[in-house]
Amino acid sequence: MDFNYKEKYNFDDLVKIMKILRAPGGCPWDAEQNHESIRRNFIEETYEAVEAIDTCNSELLCEELGDVMLQVVFHAEISEGEGDFNIDDVCDGICKKLIIRHPHVFGDVKADTSEKVLENWDKIKMQTKSQTTYTETLKSVSPALPALIRAEKVQHKAHKCGFDWDDISGALDKLSEEVSELRDAVAKGEKAAVSDELGDVLFSAVNVSRFVDVDSEKALSDSTEKFIYRFSKVEEIAAQKGIDMKTATISQLDAIWDEVKTSK
Repeated sequence: MDFNYKEKYNFDDLVKIMKILRAPGGCPWDAEQNHESIRRNFIEETYEAVEAIDTCNSELLCEELGDVMLQVVFHAEISEGEGDFNIDDVCDGICKKLIIRHPHVFGDVKADTSEKVLENWDKIKMQTKSQTTYTETLKSVSPALPALIRAEKVQHKAHKCGFDWDDISGALDKLSEEVSELRDAVAKGEKAAVSDELGDVLFSAVNVSRFVDVDSEKALSDSTEKFIYRFSKVEEIAAQKGIDMKTATISQLDAIWDEVKTSK
């Protein structure tokens, strides 16, 4: 089949092309792949799509969504070759899920607000996944998620059953408590305890971010970008002052850092 001269391609064409690439006489590399070998590709393509969203680049987003779609089709084609599900099964599954979880649109349930929609969604999700306890809903949050996002989702689910602070003061006090415990662990030099307490500090920080309605993952990413910017300025100013970054004292560099910090 010749795809070289088609003016406009669609989803069916993508599926057909993927089949050709995986078939005998197609692409050796594509034919050799399995779910595990292209797992990282899926993650990378997803993050590149997110970057396009963050930078408000619609042209790039269109391209990156295509790359994400390719990964979906690729995995479905691999599974079909193994005698498992195919892309039609994937589409069938998500369509049925959307219909079941939107009874206010496809049924006779009433939901006039987003809050009510989400409340119904959670109830239906628990029913369809045969979850009978809140603990099961917490465990259902994927361990493969970035740690901050996973912590936030777990905390949000715990909040829904009433296991939460009344206000942010409790979350802030808990963060201070965990920082204090981290200091004690560091002072004792117990590596396992330090790791444990550091995790508690991060978890508590995410809890604070939830109360102030701040995306902890984005907040950390923004702070990392801010650090890179300020570091570049420190290096620039140090060079202007004839200071070698490698041999300078931390006091010298910290003074320049404060200079950069207060200049913006």
